Amino acid sequence: MVNNISVKQLKERIDAKTIILIDVRERFELEICKIKGSINITMEDIPNTIDKMDKNQEYAIICHSGTRSFNISFFLVNRGFSAYNVKGGIDAWAKEIDHLMDTY
Repeated sequence: MVNNISVKQLKERIDAKTIILIDVRERFELEICKIKGSINITMEDIPNTIDKMDKNQEYAIICHSGTRSFNISFFLVNRGFSAYNVKGGIDAWAKEIDHLMDTY
């Protein structure tokens, strides 16, 4: 089962430094907008980098609107990781947290 995290909850967790944000969008999407401090690992690269991830760490997974991040969160949870899907993705972040962020 995949747990969702709202962008407001995510902001609190980022500020408290209690979660790592992984952005699974493509590099061209990151050129438009990104959240400071996020780590970019494209959706396709997650299976190749999973061995470098810490199962004792909590991860928030974000994409544009929440579909890709849901799939990656599901993938990680099924492999024993604590992963949360960011509900609404970077689009929700721009609407609710960072109103100056460019959107697409």
